[in-house]
Amino acid sequence: MSIRIDGDKSGAVPDRVRRVLRGPRPETVPSLVGAAVTIVGLLDIAAGVFPRFRHSRMHSLAEVLPGTFGPFAAAFSLTVGVLLLLLAHGLKRRKRRAWRSAVFLLPVGAVAQYTYRHSVIGVLIALALLALLIVHRSEFAALPDPRSRWKALTNFVVMLVGSLALGLLIVSSHPRKLIGDPSLLERLEHVLYGLVGFEGPLSYGGQVSWTVGYSLGALGWITAITTVYLAFRPEHPAARLTEEDEAQLRALLAKHGDRDSLGHFALRHDKAAVFSPSGKAAVTYRVVSGVMLASGDPIGDVEAWPGAIERFMEEAKAHSWTPAVMGCSETGGEVWTRETGLDALELGDEAIVDVPDFSLTGRAMRNVRQMVKRIERNGYETRVRRVGDLDSEELDRIRRAAADWRGTETERGFSMALGRVGEPGDEDCFIATAHKADDEGADPGPYGDLKAVLHFVPWGPDGMSLDLMRRDRSADPGMNELLIVASLTAAPSLGITKVSLNFAMFRSALARGEKLGAGPVLRGWRGLLVFLSRWFQIESLYKFNAKFRPRWEPRFVVFRTTRDLPRIGFAAMQAEGFVTLALPRFLRRKPSPRRGPQPCAHVPAQSVREVERVA
Repeated sequence: MSIRIDGDKSGAVPDRVRRVLRGPRPETVPSLVGAAVTIVGLLDIAAGVFPRFRHSRMHSLAEVLPGTFGPFAAAFSLTVGVLLLLLAHGLKRRKRRAWRSAVFLLPVGAVAQYTYRHSVIGVLIALALLALLIVHRSEFAALPDPRSRWKALTNFVVMLVGSLALGLLIVSSHPRKLIGDPSLLERLEHVLYGLVGFEGPLSYGGQVSWTVGYSLGALGWITAITTVYLAFRPEHPAARLTEEDEAQLRALLAKHGDRDSLGHFALRHDKAAVFSPSGKAAVTYRVVSGVMLASGDPIGDVEAWPGAIERFMEEAKAHSWTPAVMGCSETGGEVWTRETGLDALELGDEAIVDVPDFSLTGRAMRNVRQMVKRIERNGYETRVRRVGDLDSEELDRIRRAAADWRGTETERGFSMALGRVGEPGDEDCFIATAHKADDEGADPGPYGDLKAVLHFVPWGPDGMSLDLMRRDRSADPGMNELLIVASLTAAPSLGITKVSLNFAMFRSALARGEKLGAGPVLRGWRGLLVFLSRWFQIESLYKFNAKFRPRWEPRFVVFRTTRDLPRIGFAAMQAEGFVTLALPRFLRRKPSPRRGPQPCAHVPAQSVREVERVA
């Protein structure tokens, strides 16, 4: 298949475009500057904290640090060191505001060098680093990350903990001048008083009390100033899917939605979209911990994919985000790697059932067949319908039940989860429900005879992809098997010929590792995956999917360099809801009224526990 940039009939991709598509590479100058600033910051802190530091063999190196050793030497050195450490990460990421702060701070340090210490070498070092920043100012052009004022609370907590630890080190670094033998609690009390500018219970001989006091005051000042700055700076909100973007994506899915089973999940409201110049393709993404995380293949005409990918990489470069793609198909992975120079790694397999080939007959399906028959004999019945065919009362009951049965406070799902049920525009989704009348005289509960719910999203005109599985905890085990079989049985009457089930991470390694003749490396890898399944249900989901005899389609993660993989993995776990960095519940903002219904996850903890029981 020929892949070309929009409007280029030759199918060739110009070298200039390829260079743009390759996107942000590790920059030598920002990395070196960031490392240098980190080292100088640590040495500045050491010079301010440890009194013997400037009289040791490191004295000659300490003489060239941006800082002072006059009346306010320790406090100023400590302030400069902490500020430089705060700026180092931003400089490595080529952030413009970090560059501006460093350009302001270095001359101040140079003036202090000459004013207090008359250190010409120190002035030259500071000015040399300043000159390096100015000469290479074009390297530091990255825009700000998405942020809100809640980051001020995070900064306050982190800086307070760091100030307490560093403060304890400061008050304990002058043992010969310390009067008495104060306890750890008294030292901590002295630090707390010093951070807010008051004299604590400890006493020192000579001028040490002034040094300690100014140093602690400097830490408190930095904590207060940075927190106030973060609290009152203008917000740079995270990107969200606008109504216009959503309408354009739905139009693309109507024409090309059958290409990727994950395509409909691009309509999540917590994703943003970038479009090709022609508007015929788009890439949806979410920024998590500095990672620009896309999922699935680009949406739209495959010939326009490179244009959308180019825009994606340009956006990543503009903000100095780490680009990554989770769960793209083999075709998508080939396009991404060819057009951007990124690398790809197989992540797992997607279970796809071809409806015409599905049958409960045969020995291989005996366990599923027996379980379904047993549940049906217990009085359960199933219904499979489009969302648009449900009345508002029943749809509202299903929404509330799905939210109540989630089983975890944290919502899970990103790459294979829509995050909602029954919102306007989602009438073409599918819902499978299990019902059982309660015993006579028993309390029917808030959801009546509803016992389990499966939600599917469209996959082109003749397919559907599993979104969520929810069940009442009091219902019989096997609800998911019952509803999947009911959905596959009802699929022909709904015009469905293919159904995508769950994603099985590292499926091929699990399958090959248990076969006869598997080598020690493969068996060891499988053993590690089985061990990790205690927390992430890797093996149980694979075995659950395998019950329905699906065909397996590989899915890939696309990344820039191997050293980015840990960061991408952490960001993906945050996006999927396995790692949560959230504010306390009473501090969280209420959801927007437009996003009214409760979001739902692809495989919530409650459903996973059931999967694990019956696998």
